[in-house]
Amino acid sequence: MTADPKLRIALFSGNYNYMREGANQALNHLVGYLERRGHQVRVYSPVTDTPAFEPAGTLVPVPSVTAPFRKEFQIALGLPAVTRRDLEAFAPAVIHVSTPDLLDLRAQTFAKKHRIPIVASLHTRFETYLDYYGLGWLRPLLEAYLNRFYRRADLVLAPTPALIEHLKRIRGDDRVGLFSRGVDRALFNPSRRDGEWRRSQGWGDDDPVVLFFGRPVIEKGLDIYTGAIELLKHSRRNVRALVVGAGPNADRLGAIEGAVLTGHLTGPDLARAVASADLMINPSVTEAFGNVVLEAMASGLAVVCADADYSRAIVDPGRTGILEPSRDARAYATAALRLIDDPEERARIGAAARESTAAFTWDAASAAVEAAYFRTVADGSMR
Repeated sequence: MTADPKLRIALFSGNYNYMREGANQALNHLVGYLERRGHQVRVYSPVTDTPAFEPAGTLVPVPSVTAPFRKEFQIALGLPAVTRRDLEAFAPAVIHVSTPDLLDLRAQTFAKKHRIPIVASLHTRFETYLDYYGLGWLRPLLEAYLNRFYRRADLVLAPTPALIEHLKRIRGDDRVGLFSRGVDRALFNPSRRDGEWRRSQGWGDDDPVVLFFGRPVIEKGLDIYTGAIELLKHSRRNVRALVVGAGPNADRLGAIEGAVLTGHLTGPDLARAVASADLMINPSVTEAFGNVVLEAMASGLAVVCADADYSRAIVDPGRTGILEPSRDARAYATAALRLIDDPEERARIGAAARESTAAFTWDAASAAVEAAYFRTVADGSMR
C-alpha cells in the first residue's frame, strides 16, 4: 500500500490571524492538521501589527488597506505582483480560497490561467448582513457576485447540510462537500466553572448569569439580546448579563444595567468565563456555523439560539438546547426564564449539550478538507 501523496496548498484568507473569528480558527486548525500530515501550506492574507494569535503554517502578508466602515478589518485590493511571484515560485497543486473578496477572486483567476484546481470554502453569510446596515437593496447584486464566486471553484465546502444544499442549487451540480467544525472539549469544559470568579464580578451564587458570547456587532442580534435581558431583569431582579467578546458595538451591551463585559479573552480565561455563566442567548441568524454555540455547549451551558440553518446543525431542540423561531426579544426572554426557573431542566440540557459536542473534532473536520483536496486534484488530472 502506497502512502498518500503530499500536496502543496496555497490558502487565501481575508483574515487569517489579525482578528480572532470562527472562520480563521477553523482555517488555522486545518493548516496545523495538514502540516502534521506532511503537506506544505502557504497562507496569503492581510496582516496587522497587532495579530490576535500566532498563525499556523507559513503566512505570507498581502498588502492591504483599512476597511472604510469597519476599521477592524483589512482589505487586500487584489493579487499584487510580489504575491503573484511568490505563488508562482511555490507552484501549488491546489488553491483554496476562503473569502469572496478581491484577493481571492484574483487567486481564482490565477488558478484558472495556470490550470490549478480550486477549492472554495464558505465561512460567512455576507449577504445576510446588509439589512442590518440599511443596505438591503444591494442584496441581489451581492448574491449574484457570491454565486459567481462559488461557481468558479472546482469544489466548494460548506459547514452545514443546509448550506451544502444551497450551494448545490447555486452551482447546478453536486461538487459540494462538508467542512464542519470542531471544539476543544478539554478547554471548554464544565469543570472550568469558577464560583470565586463569579463572586469577584459582584454576583451572588444564585444569580442567573445569561451569556452573550462573540463579537458585539449589530448583525449578531444585539437588540434582541439586550431586550431579552431587560425583560428578564424586570421579572427576576437578580438576572445578570455577561458579555464575552470585543467588537465595535460593545457599548450597546454595556448599557445594560450591571452588565459585565470581559472584552477579548483567550485560553483558560475564556473557558472560565463561558463555563461560569448559567445559560447563553444567541439570537444571530447570520452565522454560517455557530462556533461560539458549540463552545458554550461543550462548557455545559443550556443555549437559547435562533432557529437557523447553523443552529439546526448543532442543536437538537429540547434535548441539547432551545431553538427560537421568533425574532422577538420577548420570546427569547420567555424561553430563558423557563430555564432560569427550572434548574434541573437547565442542568439536563447542559449535560446533554456537553455530551453531543463529542461528535465535533477538529481533526475529523480537517480530514474531510484534505480528502476534498485529493479528490479535486485527481479530477483535475483526469481532465
